[in-house]
Amino acid sequence: MHEQADRIRSQMGGLDKIERMQSEGDRTIRQHIEGLLDPDSFREIGTFSRSIRPEMRASTPGDGKIGGHGLIDGRPVAIFGDDITVMRGSSSVVGSRKEERLFGRALDMGVPIVHFGETGGGRIPDLMGSEGISEGGGLFDMARRRHRVPMATAIVGQSFGGSSFLSALSDFVVMVRGSTLAVTSPKVFEIATGEVISFEEVGGVDVHAERTGQIDLGVETDEEAYDAIRWWLSYLPSNAWQQAERTEPIGDFGPDDGLSSLVPTVRNMGYDMRRVVERICDPGTVFELQPMYAPNVSCSFARLNGFSVGVVANNPLFNAGTLDPEACQKIIRMMVVCDSFNIPVIFLVDTPGFMVGARVEHDKMLHTGMRMMHALQNATMPTLTVCVRKAFGLAWQAMNGSGMPSNGIYCWPGTEIGFMDPDVGVNVAFGSKLDRIADPAEREAERRRLIAEVGEATNPLEAAGTMRIDEMIDPCDTRRILAEDLELFAGREVPPPHARPLSYWPTC
Repeated sequence: MHEQADRIRSQMGGLDKIERMQSEGDRTIRQHIEGLLDPDSFREIGTFSRSIRPEMRASTPGDGKIGGHGLIDGRPVAIFGDDITVMRGSSSVVGSRKEERLFGRALDMGVPIVHFGETGGGRIPDLMGSEGISEGGGLFDMARRRHRVPMATAIVGQSFGGSSFLSALSDFVVMVRGSTLAVTSPKVFEIATGEVISFEEVGGVDVHAERTGQIDLGVETDEEAYDAIRWWLSYLPSNAWQQAERTEPIGDFGPDDGLSSLVPTVRNMGYDMRRVVERICDPGTVFELQPMYAPNVSCSFARLNGFSVGVVANNPLFNAGTLDPEACQKIIRMMVVCDSFNIPVIFLVDTPGFMVGARVEHDKMLHTGMRMMHALQNATMPTLTVCVRKAFGLAWQAMNGSGMPSNGIYCWPGTEIGFMDPDVGVNVAFGSKLDRIADPAEREAERRRLIAEVGEATNPLEAAGTMRIDEMIDPCDTRRILAEDLELFAGREVPPPHARPLSYWPTC
């Protein structure tokens, strides 16, 4: 038995294939697993599995899938991935059963799932007949995961079919440059439709990092992918019944007189909100997700006072910090993960409103914006909101402002909150009246008077006076106030997983 197990694990689908991969700088699935897990912690499940087809049993050790259990930074995980030395890691009956078994064990044990994706797709002839395609494997069970345990996927090669589907079901996806993520190979495109397109064009890192948002992070090397998974898992509990681990707080909680200097007082001047996020959170703990996708909003995991938090922040450096369909989808994904695992979310608000124009209307701005509001209203994790400069229109509510379930609503002095930017509002409401003033100087003077009049109503003191805002705060105290609130929420009764509605929502 030991001799056979050693031979299966060392030779895999053939020593020649392993040698060719190594000569090309590629790693086998076993090397990926060993590279991510703590040393000597991997225990395999399904070592002796092979194809269900009698004629292929001798040539399919592991049947294209390798997996088991191990430790990441001392925490137990379930881990599996595609073995491209065996039939290109194609999805087959027995290989899919192995994934299903490991998935079920992970749920029963309450441990995170890590998946390495690099498959050539479904195996033919296994899946050609009605019986083969009816063997669903674990894919459909994973669609019922309800975020009871975190799931991360690393795309480390050409990924089509099963492993791509699993990435879409994951809470975190990291992709190594040079790999491909798609439903179908471009070779199939050409046969089926005549379309000729490269692997990079159909599903390379840049495509997904910038255009589709179907990955959370693109990296250059396998080692960077391993580090990203370790870092992401460090913010999450092992399952939905546990609390995320609190670490030792880092940094000073005294007044930060330089924080407000990062935010220009002129409402339409751009700046990088990520610098504000880094200043408020514990130093060196900010881990931004989807940094190149919908950059007008920044979503990050971080720590504040040692607590794991999600941060959602408008970024006026890109598209003025407006909310468009892509930004809304990005925020929804963040809220689903945070609500599922009871991680508080901090909203930092500086937005002129929802993006307008034919493009966003045709991209379902209406439905995506309302879906984001729906998600907020159903969230159960603690949320805190700080308006740092402006919030106009329904975007104030969409960013968890007044009237939404925020557990703390704060704003800095000098912020503006209203239905519309006063400049725009005056042009819309009084444009025709102003056009009738012949003298340009008089027209400009009247325009400025009207702007000042409208602008007075945007002073947050109006909302604070009627308890629509909890408190106006000195910017230098922002970090301390948020840290104190998180401390107060630490003793709250946490809703059980089945009572967190967003745990039933998809992250894709």
